[in-house]
Amino acid sequence: MVKLLALIGILALTVATATAEVRIKRQAEETTKKEESFEKELCKDKDAGEWFRLVAGEGDNCRDVIQCTSSGLQAIRCPAGLYFDIEKQTCDWKDAVKNCKFKNKERKVKPLLITDEPLCQDGFLACGDGNCIERGLFCNGEKDCSDGSDENSCDIENDPNRAPPCDESVCQLPDCFCSEDGTTIPGSLPAKDVPMMITITFDDAINNNNIDLYKEIFNGKRKNPNGCDIKATYFVSHKYTNYSAVQETHRKGHEIAVHSITHNDEERFWSNATVDDWAKEMAGMRIIIEKYANITDNSVVGVRAPYLRVGGNNQFTMMEEQAFLYDSTITAPLSNPPLWPYTMYFRMPHRCHGNLQSCPTRSHAVWEMVMNELDRREDPTNDEYLPGCAMVDSCSNILTGDQFYNFLNHNFDRHYDQNRAPLGLYFHAAWLKNNPEFLDAFLYWIDEVLSNHNDVYFVTMTQVIQWIQNPRTTNEVKNFEPWREKCVVEGQPACWVPHSCKLTSKEVPGETINLQTCVRCPNNYPWVNDPTGDGFF
Repeated sequence: MVKLLALIGILALTVATATAEVRIKRQAEETTKKEESFEKELCKDKDAGEWFRLVAGEGDNCRDVIQCTSSGLQAIRCPAGLYFDIEKQTCDWKDAVKNCKFKNKERKVKPLLITDEPLCQDGFLACGDGNCIERGLFCNGEKDCSDGSDENSCDIENDPNRAPPCDESVCQLPDCFCSEDGTTIPGSLPAKDVPMMITITFDDAINNNNIDLYKEIFNGKRKNPNGCDIKATYFVSHKYTNYSAVQETHRKGHEIAVHSITHNDEERFWSNATVDDWAKEMAGMRIIIEKYANITDNSVVGVRAPYLRVGGNNQFTMMEEQAFLYDSTITAPLSNPPLWPYTMYFRMPHRCHGNLQSCPTRSHAVWEMVMNELDRREDPTNDEYLPGCAMVDSCSNILTGDQFYNFLNHNFDRHYDQNRAPLGLYFHAAWLKNNPEFLDAFLYWIDEVLSNHNDVYFVTMTQVIQWIQNPRTTNEVKNFEPWREKCVVEGQPACWVPHSCKLTSKEVPGETINLQTCVRCPNNYPWVNDPTGDGFF
């Protein structure tokens, strides 16, 4: 009897244990289902790779974001001092992030471009709400659909009015140049017969902070193989620029191009600027340069946007309307072989590279002096892969003169030994001026390249385009006329002591700014709505 009771007790305990295990298992399954349901609900409207917040707000809430992945939710926290910018999808300085109160990126209504049955008559396309508008109104920079959807799907893959792929039978020199992958040599010359062109450019104001640096680099002793002085291109912004120095730089045969009047430090301004905004900034800057640096030969034809923020179709529409020849803002991701410049009649031969960039999608009668990213590795055979960098001073791993010298040699070889696409070395002067070791390495490298090669030319952006339009072999290029203009410039500057004009402007309240020029002082400091400084807005 005792044994029977014990057996019953054991059986009851076993049943209870089994029931408890079933209950726990069921609870675990329910918890998993709830978690899966929560995760599914959370991720249903998120794009692939999109980061978002669970809780909005300042402080740690603005540092924490999560992402939906195939293996579940993934979380990151920005380092101390940084917040996560939901629109840019990256960590940024606290003061620069204005969207802590938002959990997600703004959701935009997409147009109904591809449907099983046509929704609209020929020549028309459907907005997100089903209403039809003319095809040409899509992606024109103005919201013509009531829900704004005509401007919400405007990348190179989706713009209904996008430029066609390269057609070499239609796109022919001297007016048009394209290739499917961007690596083809103009004129189908063999690489060994192509002169290796190097473009040195400097961005921002020309003034007493950097004039001596430029004189040291371009000292009249460094000559191209045709006997002409090496040349550079300067993308000049307005504030603090010494226009007598710009005038002298141009007299010496260097190229002057525009980099805006205000150099507006809000990057999104450039991404979203209207055609009129771009015209005021860039065409206005050209007016200022031509007037106060007394440049009268219509040679100011190039544009580079501040912070390399491409302005999409609006920027390039402005350039066509204002008769600019080329842009040098678009960056191509690091590739071997590198890309040649191309015209914008046909679609770009590379992806739109950069964080939240707004690349043009339509056909434009403008050249693109594409900025090939540089390989920042000193020794590509041993070093781990690193993403490329467009401006030399953004290649943050260059810490010594020797590293810089090796970096220059490696990138030169990448271009020279492959398709000889022009090598662009893009600087802000302060990087060289504040690092004498880098400057010494740079000058040593230039001298070494010139002494070891009879087919390497340091030329301006416009001179590169002139060669592409009329390709010449290394033997022929020594007498190439466009490269002999202002070959060696002697003589005196336009003025030894420029006018120093202390000026104000209603547009720059509270500031008195010094304008140095060889021409007469204006009434006001020239600015966006008054580029001549006459006081007429």
